[in-house]
Amino acid sequence: MPRGHRVTSGVETAPVTRVFGIRHHGPGSARSLRMALADFRPDMILIEGPADADPLVGFVAAEGMAPPVALLAYVPDAPATAAFWPYAVFSPEWQALRYGADNAVPVRFCDLPASVTLATEDEPGDRFDPLAALAAAGGYDDAERWWDAVVETVPDAEAFDAITEAMGALREGAERDATHGDPTSAAQDGQARQGPAGTEPADDRPTAESGRDRMDSTSELDSVAEAVAESTLVPEPPPEPLVVDAHTLRREAYMRQTMRKALKDGAMRLAVVCGAWHAPALAGALGPAAPDARMLKGLPKIKTRLTWVPWTHSRLSTTSGYGAGVTSPGWYHHLFTATERPIARWLTKVAGVLRAHDLPVSSAHVIEAVRLADTLAALRGRPLPGLSEVTEATRSVLCGGDETMLRLVIGELVVGEALGAVPEQTPTVPLDADLRATIRSLRMKQEPSIRTVDLDLRKDREVRRSRLLHRLRVLDIEWGTLTTSDVRSTGTFRETWTLRWQPEYAISIIEASRWGTTIRTAAEAKILDTASRADRSVGELTAALEVALLADLGGATDGLIARLESTAALDHDVTHLLAALPGLIRTLRYGDVRGTDTKALAHVADGLLVRICAGLPAAVTGLDTDAATDLRGLLDAAHTAIHTRDDGWATGEWLAALRRVADRDDVHGALVGRAVRLLADAGRIDDAESARRLSAALSVGATAAAKAAWIDGFLGGRGLLLVHDRELLRLIDDWLRGLGDDTFVETLPLLRRTFGAFESGERRAIGQAVRDGGAVSPAAAVAGIDADRATTAVRTAAEILGVTV
Repeated sequence: MPRGHRVTSGVETAPVTRVFGIRHHGPGSARSLRMALADFRPDMILIEGPADADPLVGFVAAEGMAPPVALLAYVPDAPATAAFWPYAVFSPEWQALRYGADNAVPVRFCDLPASVTLATEDEPGDRFDPLAALAAAGGYDDAERWWDAVVETVPDAEAFDAITEAMGALREGAERDATHGDPTSAAQDGQARQGPAGTEPADDRPTAESGRDRMDSTSELDSVAEAVAESTLVPEPPPEPLVVDAHTLRREAYMRQTMRKALKDGAMRLAVVCGAWHAPALAGALGPAAPDARMLKGLPKIKTRLTWVPWTHSRLSTTSGYGAGVTSPGWYHHLFTATERPIARWLTKVAGVLRAHDLPVSSAHVIEAVRLADTLAALRGRPLPGLSEVTEATRSVLCGGDETMLRLVIGELVVGEALGAVPEQTPTVPLDADLRATIRSLRMKQEPSIRTVDLDLRKDREVRRSRLLHRLRVLDIEWGTLTTSDVRSTGTFRETWTLRWQPEYAISIIEASRWGTTIRTAAEAKILDTASRADRSVGELTAALEVALLADLGGATDGLIARLESTAALDHDVTHLLAALPGLIRTLRYGDVRGTDTKALAHVADGLLVRICAGLPAAVTGLDTDAATDLRGLLDAAHTAIHTRDDGWATGEWLAALRRVADRDDVHGALVGRAVRLLADAGRIDDAESARRLSAALSVGATAAAKAAWIDGFLGGRGLLLVHDRELLRLIDDWLRGLGDDTFVETLPLLRRTFGAFESGERRAIGQAVRDGGAVSPAAAVAGIDADRATTAVRTAAEILGVTV
């Protein structure tokens, strides 16, 4: 008796195989497939997908599994080598998985294993799109629009034979080209009888940029299906010959081998769910296995692991860079889930989106939009409005022709956004399990849409949230991005984050797992490893230490401090030390807010400051204008940081170093002027001394360019000084008035840069003062003060600051 046959009541029964050619992520295909499976009642189902993912099928019906999700395959030793196979609730493959789970029918995947897929580097074959050819045969110039019109709105369980026939008509040319152009395909005994092994429309080998077949083709429905069956609508072959893709040949050979094994294992009613482009190669008699075995012999393999990961609707959209095959996942999800009055419900959703953005849309608008969509469908001979009809109705009635409003609807509804979920018991690396547990304990949500959160670091839970986000950034998992807050706050009590979870972070988590089994230990190990590199500068180590304190990586802090001390001791470049000092001092402030012990940092900061002060006189000598300008910025940052620290010894050492710079006459004017200004701001030089030094700088002996540089360094974007100190203004005005034409032209660019950096109000006030003659008598200044109002203002300010006056 032939293997695989069954005897029932003395009558031998042959196995029955049905091939269902579907479109990936097509709700019409999904609903049609579900009906077809219910009619066929298979005892085993094979689905296009990596064969080594079979152990994960059992999680499909587990609690917590919610599409969109994706199969993730990766190489443990090189997680960046990975592939995704995404599924939405409206994906036919997912519905086949659910049918098997709901009806206790065994389900297997039948495509090349991920261990083979990730080990090969096949180039894609011809980029012919069979969907476009069928659309053209149906009189459409837009393949997506054709598919939406004839498939997605009118599911039909009987359409699969027509789909296979249409694909077979397209593949006839591919068979001839393959036979003549590829000796491998000529050896496929019996393959021509089954339907040629043609090429994919694009490289459907899954990668991190491509989840599965780009659009593995589609369906003829209703009249289209009848026309194909009657040969009245046969697509014309493409103008360019189809070249058989070796990768496609191997995939289909593996699928046939899997089918043979399923029949050998006793399947009597075998259902095969695959992309429509493959259907002709799998339908009919399977033929001898030897040619397929020869094609698959010697394929490379690599060790891989597979798991389920959450996915998003936007990653199903071709506009995202993941060619998964649909441009309107939100619309397709709606078609699959809203079976009653889908058009009215859709346009009601559109109205809700527009109202959420404060746009006036009434019920009358919705009613009129539904009427327009129905009318357009009737005029075009369609049974129901498709996406093009509802989009035109939305644009005309609900958006009033405004394309900006329409883009809003497309982004939020047509593409849509939803993040799936996987069961807690899904296989994963320990680091991912720790992250999930931490997120759950902190009551955070992984959301695919952008969300801004303000964290008050005086609250324990929000401090822990901040630490988690900083630790993830150390591990290159950019779930959160620090941003500027609209909420006013003082000190370091608040952080604002922009959060957005993306499916690719699943790979990032796996990559980061080599550093440790928990988020904290992994971040500590990674930041220490980065700091240990020989090329790390003082500034980079200071930044790493700052991050470690933000993330509360206590296990890395001592090592970073030791590394910073040793690197700083060997770095003789004062500019490097100046660049590192503000960040180091900034970290000293975190102890008050985050409860972090920063005592060891004070010793490092003091040592850094001593070396800066000792080396500053040499560092400011012999600089050109560009170098002096750069150093001036470093001096400003260091001065601000030191005063923020509010340490008497550190402030005294720094101001003494600035005084030595200010007293020299062999230093670039931009640095001397800035040193004088900083000393004046700190109260170490009074107004009279500032005016004397300015007068000396503008005296005979220095060039006009040197004088302008001194003024630029002294004023440096702070015009209020000239607004309030009319003596300084008079000195500068007198100097400018005395310049000759050539000298004025020479100094004008620098002066324009100096005064152009002032606020517009400051410039107006300076101009008014110059026009009025500059000087203001002390008596006039006193007479202009209202003592009662001033007292009230002072008391109010004191109350706000909490001081006694």
